Amino acid sequence: MIGRLRGTLADKQPPLLLIDVGGVGYLVECPMSVFYDLPDLDQPVTLLIHQIVKEDSNNLYGFLSENDRLLFRSLLKISGVGAKLALTLLSGMTADEFAVLVHGGDVAALTRLPGIGKKTAERLIIEMKDRLDGLVTEAVRLPGRSGLSRPASADGEAREALVALGYKPAEASSMVRKVMQDGMSAEEIIRLSLQRTNPS
Repeated sequence: MIGRLRGTLADKQPPLLLIDVGGVGYLVECPMSVFYDLPDLDQPVTLLIHQIVKEDSNNLYGFLSENDRLLFRSLLKISGVGAKLALTLLSGMTADEFAVLVHGGDVAALTRLPGIGKKTAERLIIEMKDRLDGLVTEAVRLPGRSGLSRPASADGEAREALVALGYKPAEASSMVRKVMQDGMSAEEIIRLSLQRTNPS
């Protein structure tokens, strides 16, 4: 099983990263929180990995903190929560923010995330309260991160990323328009869009 990848960031197309490790390219699916802290292309990067092997697939999921990886693994144990939904949740909030919502029983805040209905939110709150005790209290950030890149079509990349997270194309476009300003990176647009959808 792969537990960590350290290599060169070859490409990033949310929610996927391509990590070059000794000439081998690994496709890694990540929550948007990872994209906020990525280095520029062709720079070194280190990711903690959770690998899911099935009969017809072998998927890698990447995280910058052990806290987020532990939460992801805990979410997968909840009935009705798969990898995509777990990544969506981690894209919309940090592990610490999720813990606050769970302990506070805030169903409304959880249902603002795409793909999470009232029943799923209630199940998360009930089943995750005890599991959260096993999470690391302080995230351990990994080295290999620098400034964010600023692609020419930042708004287009942001829309694609939001659609990949489960938002409808029209909804994603509307979210981007509300926060878009000249000079903003895709990561900044996505972050502000999710913050407006999930006000703390």
